[in-house]
Amino acid sequence: MSKKIAVLGTGAIGSSVGADLTKAGYDPLLIDQWPEHVEAMKTQGLRVNMPDERLHTPVRAVHICEVCGMNEQFDIVLMTAKSHDSCWMAQFIKPYLKPDGFLVSMQNSLNDEWIAPIIGFQRDVGCVVELSAEVFEPAIVKRNTTHSGTWFALGELHGRITPRIEELAEILRSVGKVDLTTNIWGAKWTKLIANSMLQAPIGVLGLREWEATEIPQVFDFCIQLGREATEVGTKLGYRIEAIYGLSPEEFTGSTDDVLKKNLITLVTHIGREARNSVLQDHLKGRYSEVDYLNGLVVKKGKEAGVPTPLNEAITQLTKKIQQGTLKPDRSNLSLLEELMSDLL
Repeated sequence: MSKKIAVLGTGAIGSSVGADLTKAGYDPLLIDQWPEHVEAMKTQGLRVNMPDERLHTPVRAVHICEVCGMNEQFDIVLMTAKSHDSCWMAQFIKPYLKPDGFLVSMQNSLNDEWIAPIIGFQRDVGCVVELSAEVFEPAIVKRNTTHSGTWFALGELHGRITPRIEELAEILRSVGKVDLTTNIWGAKWTKLIANSMLQAPIGVLGLREWEATEIPQVFDFCIQLGREATEVGTKLGYRIEAIYGLSPEEFTGSTDDVLKKNLITLVTHIGREARNSVLQDHLKGRYSEVDYLNGLVVKKGKEAGVPTPLNEAITQLTKKIQQGTLKPDRSNLSLLEELMSDLL
């Protein structure tokens, strides 16, 4: 019997996933809160433009308010919304998840920490995503990573490999490569380290990842952010996990060796056209996930008794952009240099 699948929060990532699953015959329901995007998907289908392929497919799409009129439950819900929308969306979709169904947080940060208590730990499957995409026009997605460059890690929160994540892996192989892990929490923290290095500081500069990380001062700034995040994770008991499809042997060495591998691999895989999600939020004039990236490192650092001055500073600098008192621009490099000088 085929699984009933919903993609909840179909922005750039959710639309990319939803289009591939539709093309593969899984017939997912795409649920989103952007009215123009939903209407365009209904009437025009979904266009996903990749470096090596252009996909145009009809999709089943509904506005989030339409879900309330449905008499349907799902086996699998793929949550691809922003981290700050996770709690209310989990509460919202809970009645529409079958008793033996499960939700997959295909998001940045450690969303399972606050999603699992809402929907039930046994109904939460962890996921790490490597997929870069952008959506600035309704129903038109610019996907920066090809299918061969897209990667997921799936894992149960309790660490065992189960039939349901093996089945989910087969489904998601329509979108990209999939690995199963017994250390999903470590994998998620490892990705959080990468995001803490790249998302906020590069968003402040208004640059693409490859442009920013070729600037020596920026690269050093990113690595220092990663050092803080690594120290916090170590103190809390997270084990670094090889991600992006790399082997454990490729993810070994000193702390700085691993940080550089983490950063360079992600920047290389997402390509030269990619703009990260925090920068996209700045360009759209909306709230970013910084509180759930660098801000989460700061919060966890306080819990662990580990100082995180640079992560705290870049969080506050990002909030100045959100408040409209600073614009994302390369000239902000001087601010990053000042932070490095003052705090280290």
